[in-house]
Amino acid sequence: MEASDFRKWRKTLGLSQKDAAHLLGLKRRMIQYYEKGERDGEKVKIPRSVRLACYAISQGVEDYNGPNRKLHLIEKNADKSEKSHKDKSSKDENADKLPEPIAS
Repeated sequence: MEASDFRKWRKTLGLSQKDAAHLLGLKRRMIQYYEKGERDGEKVKIPRSVRLACYAISQGVEDYNGPNRKLHLIEKNADKSEKSHKDKSSKDENADKLPEPIAS
């Protein structure tokens, strides 16, 4: 994933740098480095774990706790404050199903 691809991923999902950082578990500054493709004049490579997390998020997965456990899906059209305060312990009938891809 190149810097331009990373930025396109974020923009396609309508995420701010702050929101992308929160979803990826990173500091906003790292999002800026990945989008610029460099840090202090040195090329920055986007780690595989971040690339895979980007894919999972684009498919609607917010969190994964292992096999046979509930997938935490990103709620579409939900208020941002509700998403961040969502009850992660609630029952989900579709927990064992894969999420629908988010349309581009």
